[in-house]
Amino acid sequence: MAHLPTVLAASLALLVLAAVVGAVFAGGVGALGAATGVGVVTFSYLISTLVIAWADSVHPNLVLPFGLGMYVAKFSLLGVVMATVAGSGWAGLRPFCAGVVVGVIAWTGANIWWVTRVHQARLRRATGG
Repeated sequence: MAHLPTVLAASLALLVLAAVVGAVFAGGVGALGAATGVGVVTFSYLISTLVIAWADSVHPNLVLPFGLGMYVAKFSLLGVVMATVAGSGWAGLRPFCAGVVVGVIAWTGANIWWVTRVHQARLRRATGG
């Protein structure tokens, strides 16, 4: 859970940037679509992180079934949302999809950065290496 401040800060910064870029290229609907895409991804990953941390605190053997269950539920729900939005003809669909893609890249990248920089430095200090 120590990584959450870093990845949430990166996601918030990206949400603001996505809204600005969306506004520049597609006006208000683009800003809303792009920011919503980033927000959906951030919320999705945050919920998974919290559920997996809870499962681990109860019993480590629960991590796999709860983790997999969360991913199945999230991607099923995201699929329904995407299909509904696509069927609505909403002009913000493309910015929304772009927001989802960059949100995934940002969350994953922030996690990688945190593990390779912050966490590894903590481990080196703790082990005297």
